[in-house]
Amino acid sequence: MVVGFNHNVMYKGEVFHIQTEDSGIANPHIITLLYRGGTILASKKTSYADIIRVEKLEQVVEELMKEQHKQMLRDLKSGHFDGRAFGVPSVASSGADTKEQRPVAAPPAKDIQQDKPATVPPPGPLTSPRPSTRENARSSAQSLDEVILDYLVRGEDA
Repeated sequence: MVVGFNHNVMYKGEVFHIQTEDSGIANPHIITLLYRGGTILASKKTSYADIIRVEKLEQVVEELMKEQHKQMLRDLKSGHFDGRAFGVPSVASSGADTKEQRPVAAPPAKDIQQDKPATVPPPGPLTSPRPSTRENARSSAQSLDEVILDYLVRGEDA
């Protein structure tokens, strides 16, 4: 049984945490939360009570969890939460059904760095992704977090 997924991702120079959990058969919900600095920026809750008797429920729930988790990653990367995270207008995303919450505590305006340049880690074995046979090598200016985020957003079949 998969209890949940947790990922820290770098986006626009800031670390965001995405957490997806299954509440279990007694409370059949999948909950995904997007955090920045301990503040919840967005959440999505999906009930699977209507499919509780389906065969291979565990695998079905795991797939639902993966998709919901990846959708939150896609929405983050598309700029959907920029208004909440950085105080700038957000971009509409394909995940229009995402249930969002107001941040619990907004960071002080002086701590927001909107035009912060992307940091590029020094080349090394963990920061230099090897090109696959299906795609060209990524730009060397892309951080490892960005490479991982791109992979997660594209999905396993990309």
